[in-house]
Amino acid sequence: MRFTKMHGLGNDYLYFFSEVPDNIVELTKKLSDRHFGVGSDGTVFITKSDKADFGMRIFNADGSEAMMCGNGIRCVGKYVYDKGHTQKTEITVETRSGIKTLTLYPENGCVKSIRVGMGKALAGEETAITVNGEEVKFIPVDVGNPHAVIFVSDAEKAPVFTLGAEICIDCYFKDGVNVEFISSIGENKLRMRVFERGSGVTLACGTGAVASAVAAAKVGLCDADKPIYVLLDGGELKIELCEDGSAFMTGPSEIVCDCEI
Repeated sequence: MRFTKMHGLGNDYLYFFSEVPDNIVELTKKLSDRHFGVGSDGTVFITKSDKADFGMRIFNADGSEAMMCGNGIRCVGKYVYDKGHTQKTEITVETRSGIKTLTLYPENGCVKSIRVGMGKALAGEETAITVNGEEVKFIPVDVGNPHAVIFVSDAEKAPVFTLGAEICIDCYFKDGVNVEFISSIGENKLRMRVFERGSGVTLACGTGAVASAVAAAKVGLCDADKPIYVLLDGGELKIELCEDGSAFMTGPSEIVCDCEI
């Protein structure tokens, strides 16, 4: 099997241009292991689609299948263009959370950045749950996958590894949840750290950045009429919010290496 390791702001996956094999859970767990495997946040399979230019199925490091991944889908756009599977600079990709439109920005024959139509991002009202005897307040946001956005004074010091992990598997969330800790670091600029369900703490989460921007706009922390910049551990994403609730994300993607197993 041949695959390409890629990352979007450090959120790294192994990309296969093929249909999903039967042993996908075992395969993903083995390859994703950072000590005994290749090392990644999961695997992505770029497939055929009857509804879009390409299909995308994404599996977390624990083998569970994800609905959508913002960093992952940007890498799909770079993969299909750089490797000659398309010459179009606007493509559609079918995901488990719907069809997404990507605008590719190539330089010298290689895609450098990608703008993704993320669909509608819907924020609910502030909710509180009790975790280890303490009340935790968050804004629930649906970006095709579930998010719990928590406002903190300093995201750099947020208990991502501990509290993030506990909230992710709390019984309040039937299928688990992605947990974002965010703080304001300037006008329309957020610092975000994330605990992703199925993968743990990662350097970046595209859908999480959208969720954070939507939640921040909802409480008046950011101006929804202007681009919102979200700084993650792996770099920065630009988020644009529209009046109809839809969101756009722009950011880079990179190829690490081509491999054979």
